[in-house]
Amino acid sequence: MKRTSGPAVRLIAAVAIVAALGGCSTVKGWFSGKDKEGEKPVEPAELIDITPTAFVSKMWSANAGKGEKRLGLQQVPAVDDGRVYAAAVDGGVRAFDLQTGKQVWQYKSDLRLSGGPGAGQGLVVVGTLDGQVIALDAATGAEKWQAKVPNEVIAAPAVGQGIVFVRSNDGRVTALAADTGERRWFWTSELPSLTVRGNAPVVVGPGVVFAGSDDGTVTALAANDGRPMWTQAVGIGEGRSELERMADVDGAPVLEGSTLYATSFKKETVALEGPSGRPLWTRDNGGAGGLGVTSSAVVVSDPAGTVWGLDKYSGGALWSNTTLARRSLTAPTIHGDYAVVGDFDGYLHWLRTDNGEVAARARVGGKAIRGKPVVADGILLVQDVEGGLTAFGFK
Repeated sequence: MKRTSGPAVRLIAAVAIVAALGGCSTVKGWFSGKDKEGEKPVEPAELIDITPTAFVSKMWSANAGKGEKRLGLQQVPAVDDGRVYAAAVDGGVRAFDLQTGKQVWQYKSDLRLSGGPGAGQGLVVVGTLDGQVIALDAATGAEKWQAKVPNEVIAAPAVGQGIVFVRSNDGRVTALAADTGERRWFWTSELPSLTVRGNAPVVVGPGVVFAGSDDGTVTALAANDGRPMWTQAVGIGEGRSELERMADVDGAPVLEGSTLYATSFKKETVALEGPSGRPLWTRDNGGAGGLGVTSSAVVVSDPAGTVWGLDKYSGGALWSNTTLARRSLTAPTIHGDYAVVGDFDGYLHWLRTDNGEVAARARVGGKAIRGKPVVADGILLVQDVEGGLTAFGFK
């Protein structure tokens, strides 16, 4: 396949990957609906009844606008200073009160907003399918500036240290001045021929930003000038075909103290020393969508739908849960003593972080959840592909 950064070709790859994650276990099965001749297609695992040991309730729900549908954007809300900010492909950006769900303001736009918003330092920033970057006043929703990057933006921009960091779909990270939108610097990573539809948002650390790439690496860049400080492989793109070589890092790494945790489509998870990039451990379990980190464990969901709990300090497997196989799980997020994943059928599952057992389950509707849930002030927020935004808390 010819290398391209065009959205049409990358969307074709996305459709194939969505099919793979949704239950087909072979390339043949994508087109025939069967794994082998005469066999029935492999279906997502049916949910088994549970006896809840945790009790959650819906706090509120709202409409963020028309959702992503089949664009593979994994839109998620952002939370800052007691407000929830959510974007939709058609419908602009909305701000809601975190505790009540009451809408505070709405920014309307004719542009198709493709990435979830980033928020911080008084700004809400969102990207579009044609490479526009729009910065809004977090208090009022008034537009402050627009800037242009070379390709669509399907990852949430990051705001920090007076800079807006934007990861676009051509492998480029662009740094824009937070007050004016003027470009400060850019850095580009080379794209493989075939990649998973999605990008990892940039993670901001002290004087540095961490960027996951479609070639399975994470790079540390100096925040002030974009100078590469180190690059480390998370998943090695090995295999005979382009499909086998896909190793995307499409979920935001997690920086905790001086340790950076990252996972890749190659089903590998690593812990790296943030200042140097030195590997601390590597484990052959993981997935492109990201991970959650507790005081003792790293929780990842792999492409097959197995959720893994890994020892935070050694990478050793603590537990695994296979009951959600082929349900197209989101990356886990940590909500109290539980890891939460969403699935293709609109369900959320709370798994105990000490043993992986499903402790609670709730459904936000019949629409797929693709973006990693978000937790702020003890409240879990999730946005489905139709733009439905729902908040949950513990009873």
